[in-house]
Amino acid sequence: MIKHFYGLFFITMCLFVSTVNGQDKKYKVQTIAFYNVENLYDTINDTKVNDEEFMPNGKQFWTAAKYQKKLANLARVIAGIGSGENPNNAPVIIGLAEVENRGVLEDLIKQPLLIEKDYGIVHFDSPDRRGSDVALLYQKKLFKPTSYRNIGLYRTLAAVAGEELDENTEDKPDTYKGRIFTRDQLLVTGMLDGEEVSFIVNHWPSRSGGEKKSSPSRDAAAVLNKKIVDSLYHVNPLAKIINMGDFNDGPYNNSIKKTLGAKGFKDEVKQGGLFNPMERMSKEGNGTLAYYDSWDIFDQMLVSQPLLGKDFSSYRFWKAGIYNPTFIKQGTGRYSEYPLRTTNGEVGFSDHFPVYLYLIKEGKK
Repeated sequence: MIKHFYGLFFITMCLFVSTVNGQDKKYKVQTIAFYNVENLYDTINDTKVNDEEFMPNGKQFWTAAKYQKKLANLARVIAGIGSGENPNNAPVIIGLAEVENRGVLEDLIKQPLLIEKDYGIVHFDSPDRRGSDVALLYQKKLFKPTSYRNIGLYRTLAAVAGEELDENTEDKPDTYKGRIFTRDQLLVTGMLDGEEVSFIVNHWPSRSGGEKKSSPSRDAAAVLNKKIVDSLYHVNPLAKIINMGDFNDGPYNNSIKKTLGAKGFKDEVKQGGLFNPMERMSKEGNGTLAYYDSWDIFDQMLVSQPLLGKDFSSYRFWKAGIYNPTFIKQGTGRYSEYPLRTTNGEVGFSDHFPVYLYLIKEGKK
């Protein structure tokens, strides 16, 4: 886990701490999170997408009772994210992946553990063939969106040709328009407790067909993402950006390390750059998902250079983490310690652990 610069001890959302020079200061802390919730589908057949697996008579035998259990499980996780240093406040912002539609989000935020947080929703339907979208939830009392848009992934026909993508994959390209049928990238800008912050929510093309075969699509997603980040910096060189998501690549893959240019150490980040706190976690053997006993961190939160300063009169990055309490892990067997997902008819949580970071700033004495 990343070490912090002061010995901060948080009891509530806003509290007194001691700095290295012995003076008392008061800080606010906000939790920002991302969670791939793995197939949050309702039980209603949508003829525009391939959701038949999640029907009562489908492969998952997805009933209303299972759907309600899934919602309750996810609400329990979301309510607890970041509770280590921010125990009385669920994330002020949480990006989500693998949600079917706005309806499931409305059902989620009405869960007893979340309803008092009064979450708002930003969501667009993506062209993903399974109807799997990204979204952003925000606490209305603390964040006011000023703009939001979904940005689709298009590629040239020359780039698409010859990749021999599986006809059944959700990431199959539209050969007429050069569009990849995958999740759009969601850009939301707004005022967080009076400060402008932009959030990008991602769920990049899958590894269907293998990492090497599918990597060109993620490289294209990275190019698009870099353009979004650069455009925000162009408008405001001091833009505070949190770039989050399931990138289907780890911190050391080319899409993250080279195309986005994300750095693993703060002092390496130049103006216009991004810091990736998950790089060190990956090096230390931590993970957000496991496959055949191999752990990786596909779920990442990258922050822009202006969030790395030491002037805490406005929000700055403090530290990041992976939320993996015992109750969302497999307890026994071959997959012990793996994320507890829905299998064999038993409703779990997700095949991913959520990730989070803290923003802090000095408050009034």
